[in-house]
Amino acid sequence: MAAITYKCPNCGGGLIFEPKSQKYHCEFCLSDFTEEEMEKIQEKEQEKEEKGEKQEAPVLYTCPSCGAQIVTDATTAATFCYYCHNPVVLAGRLTGSFEPDYVIPFQIDRKKAEEIFGQWIRRKRFVPDSFYSPKQIQTMTGVYFPYWLYRCQLHGNLTAEGRNNRVWTAGNIRYTETKVYDVRREGDLDIDSVARNALKKANRKLADGVLPYRMEEKKPFSMGYLSGFVAENRDMERESFVSEVQSEVRQFALENLKASAGDFSSLEVKNSEVDVTEEGWNYALLPVWTLTYNDKARGKIYYFALNGQTGKVWGELPVDNKKLAVLFLGVVLPLLILLLTGGYFLG
Repeated sequence: MAAITYKCPNCGGGLIFEPKSQKYHCEFCLSDFTEEEMEKIQEKEQEKEEKGEKQEAPVLYTCPSCGAQIVTDATTAATFCYYCHNPVVLAGRLTGSFEPDYVIPFQIDRKKAEEIFGQWIRRKRFVPDSFYSPKQIQTMTGVYFPYWLYRCQLHGNLTAEGRNNRVWTAGNIRYTETKVYDVRREGDLDIDSVARNALKKANRKLADGVLPYRMEEKKPFSMGYLSGFVAENRDMERESFVSEVQSEVRQFALENLKASAGDFSSLEVKNSEVDVTEEGWNYALLPVWTLTYNDKARGKIYYFALNGQTGKVWGELPVDNKKLAVLFLGVVLPLLILLLTGGYFLG
């Protein structure tokens, strides 16, 4: 018998049917869907399938603690059992070529993550209260995201013309002195752990916004680090990033060569070349605390992300129009009336 699961069309999380509301509820972005809405979603998925568009097939696993069947996405590598609430690591997803080389374990626990989120949100005056309600904060999830890590050696050389100008005045005469320099720079550079997120369904701003990590603290991969967290496996291979990353490291090398040339009024590059050698890739899981918010009024999902190692915060925030209106009525409008009144009497 085929396994069937409902996935949230907003964030991809699993949907749970709530008897009280008689709706399907997403515990990740807090979206709700009626039976009619889910039927329409399933019809669209069926239409895509009939057109030959590839669909992700759900995968069925058995919880080793209680025996319940767990339905997951094709990329999920660690999750929780909804029945006994024990952490489940899907070891079969992380073997062979899909076994990570490295992992950076979570160094920030849930309590600290919620504290950082609270400090961050207190500085945002016009965010809806529901965005940081206790119920919303409880949905914060620790996720290991998959990343490809690129390393290489670079040898670069640069020739340029540097100019320094000096201007001074003697009496009624203004003098300009220009010195021209022949600049030549050459050097080697080791590049290690340039990260690229390897999950198609991940929000790219979220995945890139929490970078960088302290890569020197990465550890050889062990399944135990995943227990108690959600983990995603990659669905993008390194070939997708080769051209982009090579271009980035070459530009980085040239900028370093230019920076080492010294201070000039102007520097015009005549010729430059960077050779890339000793290329290599590693696969790693990196920790992120995530929180999603479904702004139903705008039909948009907002994301909060926290680097699980360094504590760096990234987020997209909704704006509460009511709070903006209160500001306008309480501050801007009285000030405008005062200015208009003052202008009337002065006129």
